Amino acid sequence: MIDLSFTYKPLWKLLIDKEMTKKQLMEETNISKSTMDKMGRNEKVSMEILDRLCSHFSCDVSDIIEHIDEVEKQ
Repeated sequence: MIDLSFTYKPLWKLLIDKEMTKKQLMEETNISKSTMDKMGRNEKVSMEILDRLCSHFSCDVSDIIEHIDEVEKQ
């Protein structure tokens, strides 16, 4: 398994704040279940997906993903 240094926790928090389910997000942004599953495992997704999310929420990339410092991961 590839260990990437990013997390989608900001996106999940945003969904909670907007009272929105992952299913609603998938429908509104045309994101597949497999892509949503990848994000759930903190795996990489395309820049197109990140762009779609940012456009949907009118936000910056840092509002949906967060870089995890190597020290924090331990």
